[in-house]
Amino acid sequence: MVTIMKNYTEEARKKWSGTDAYAEYEKKTEGYGKEKWQRVNDGLLAIFASFAECKGQGFSHCSEEAQRLVEELKAYITKNYYSCTDEILSGLGQMYVTDARFRENIDRYGVGTAEYVSAAIASYCK
Repeated sequence: MVTIMKNYTEEARKKWSGTDAYAEYEKKTEGYGKEKWQRVNDGLLAIFASFAECKGQGFSHCSEEAQRLVEELKAYITKNYYSCTDEILSGLGQMYVTDARFRENIDRYGVGTAEYVSAAIASYCK
């Protein structure tokens, strides 16, 4: 997990280091130790698990339940990483299905969860 996070961190730095969101991310997370990172990442994964539960209960990606989870995801990202605008959120939603690493990580809670999250985000950002 640590190696994976280092790879993601390096990739993010290369892609977005010149953006305001990345500068905010660096400032917000500079004091995170190993335990804090674990708690923050576990919290994010718990939201994806909630999306899987929502999907499993038969709620549409545009249902109130799914849309509340999108709001929770957006607020969580903003609180723990950087200000998550609708534009950024939309890009994340697309990345969750186009990047096999993210899809696999999210789909560990159930096949199709990444697609469900992506569709819920797209509906939210309309």
